[in-house]
Amino acid sequence: MLMEILLEEFYKTDIHLEKYHDRKISLDTKSYQINGISQSGKSKLIKSYLLSLKKSSYLYINCNDIRIDIEKLNHQLTAFLNKNNIKVLVFDNYKESIHLINVSQLIITSQKHLDYDFLETIQLYPLDYEEFLAYEHKYDSSALNHFFQIGGLPIMHKVANDEKNIFLQNILKKNLDAISFDIMVFCAKILSQKVSAYTIYERLKQSRRISKDKLYTSFAKLQAYKYIHLVEKFNYPKATKKIYLCDIAFKSALSTDKNFSKLFENMIFLELLKANRSCYYEDDIDFYLPENDEIILCKPFADERRLFQKLESIEAFIFTHSIKKVTAVTMNKEGSISHPFSQVELVPFDIWALGD
Repeated sequence: MLMEILLEEFYKTDIHLEKYHDRKISLDTKSYQINGISQSGKSKLIKSYLLSLKKSSYLYINCNDIRIDIEKLNHQLTAFLNKNNIKVLVFDNYKESIHLINVSQLIITSQKHLDYDFLETIQLYPLDYEEFLAYEHKYDSSALNHFFQIGGLPIMHKVANDEKNIFLQNILKKNLDAISFDIMVFCAKILSQKVSAYTIYERLKQSRRISKDKLYTSFAKLQAYKYIHLVEKFNYPKATKKIYLCDIAFKSALSTDKNFSKLFENMIFLELLKANRSCYYEDDIDFYLPENDEIILCKPFADERRLFQKLESIEAFIFTHSIKKVTAVTMNKEGSISHPFSQVELVPFDIWALGD
């Protein structure tokens, strides 16, 4: 009886959504599982969709509500849906012990991907630069600087600058176990560099008691939940991989190390990731995109002399792999360089990120 009262409360409570900025992903009438790290915008994406429907047609349940008795929910939910002719059921922050019910449309959210073939998967990443601009008042260099400061989590536009780092730390502490959090802290220090799980284990065991198996499990979990991303060396899948954070703001929140070039590289990787561009690294090459026959070099403060030197060092790769285009992504320098084998362009990040 108490569970039915709670379901009635969920059903009658109006959904609240402050000013919503559209994402590049939207929902239609299909059933979905929406995956993404905490604060990536999963709940707002769903609420925006639900507000386009008739109020009586859906039931939204946030599974983090401590009042929910899962055993009683499983027992009573079907009858409640039938009694109220509910067509759309949402389990936000879904728990796998909750039974999935056959309804016209089912939507669940989870930080990790769940093996439900009947649900279409949406992977929701933090905002890319184009999505970020929807929150900005001006589309100029101040917007790009703001992006560097607060990253891609939508919630960060409401967090005071002096509270930003503690806020991000608390997000991670709430959603990760202690070992996973320590791995994130280490990764923040060496982002955009080659590193193995074994190397992380060797470093962390110097300051804490930890088993290799536990660290490897936590490292794999961080990948599965997409808090970290690994990039392979081209044609060498067993080689040490380069590591990137899911959001550039975690760098300053977890580390005092300053390396703008590595942060810039991480930011470029995230744009490639969100655009579903398959990429690899190679010696002296930041990103190789085989499907585009393109090389991307991360050169925030490039000058032509150093770029010429870089091109000389990778000329054999350009020739061997018939590279059609070399793009040097910069902070603000724009231009082109004559090269016998390939088209070479310097493109500012904001132009490159907003391009096709």
